[in-house]
Amino acid sequence: MRILKPLILMGAILALLLAFAAPVAAHPDPHFTMLLPGEDMDVTADDYIATLGETKTVTILWGHPYEHVLFDCPDTLEVQVRDPEGGITTLDASETTLEGVKAYEVSFTVEELGDYIVAAKLVAEDHGLIDYTKAVIHCGEEAWVGWDAVVGQEVEIIPYTRPYGLEEGFVFTGKAILSDGTPLAEATVEIEVYHTKSVGEEVVAEAEEMFPEDPPMMFTRVTTTNSLGEFAYTLDEPGVWFIGVTKEIEGGLDQRAVMVVPVYEAFPPEPEGPAGLAGGAGWAYAALAIAVVALILGSISLARKRG
Repeated sequence: MRILKPLILMGAILALLLAFAAPVAAHPDPHFTMLLPGEDMDVTADDYIATLGETKTVTILWGHPYEHVLFDCPDTLEVQVRDPEGGITTLDASETTLEGVKAYEVSFTVEELGDYIVAAKLVAEDHGLIDYTKAVIHCGEEAWVGWDAVVGQEVEIIPYTRPYGLEEGFVFTGKAILSDGTPLAEATVEIEVYHTKSVGEEVVAEAEEMFPEDPPMMFTRVTTTNSLGEFAYTLDEPGVWFIGVTKEIEGGLDQRAVMVVPVYEAFPPEPEGPAGLAGGAGWAYAALAIAVVALILGSISLARKRG
């Protein structure tokens, strides 16, 4: 027994040492590579629509879309654009500064009707991550050509749902694959919507007040791919959404496929009711008011007849 006690103690100590030495499972990073067209940071779904002959400038930022917390963009960056016919052009990224942090810009001219895919590879070694991000720029009435093309990234999201012309409440579906076409199965999918700085600060403060136990659960939505690499998620508000699927790499940099999905407000918008009341609620109140007035007038008329 005297011999067993030291052995048990040594075993317990060894188990604790192994537990602390064991690598912690990788967790997807809330930082995203953001591809934002438009003239300022107040980006909307309209900014992902182009006209023929337009020169489109896309700003590349690194940070948290939901909270609008930005960081210096890593220097290791490659950007290409795929035109509707399948041609690939490498774009030169020029350094710029936005809101006090380093960012990059790329530009291209929309010369054909159809869908242009801007594809960026960003290496963030400090975060143990390589981002492969895609955004679709659409041009032309019913020129829905190219939005679901494979561009050949190491990990890539292939949309099943066309990633433009979507309204709030629509379900976005897609499939995550590796460069050889293998499905990225049972992988974590993170979803965030982009906010401007002022809105981001407001919603974060509100989340921290309402959900003090875990505010980030309201910032980042999470699901997983199935055995075929497929996923689905409801984009429940208008804005620019970022959807990332991560392939964890043991002993190396994780790889994440990101799709940018712009979403419009509900269409058609609800009509304005009387006195500025919106939609069905306005008309309901109006109908109630008319019914009350009719009842009063009827009562007055009946009283006069009896008198």
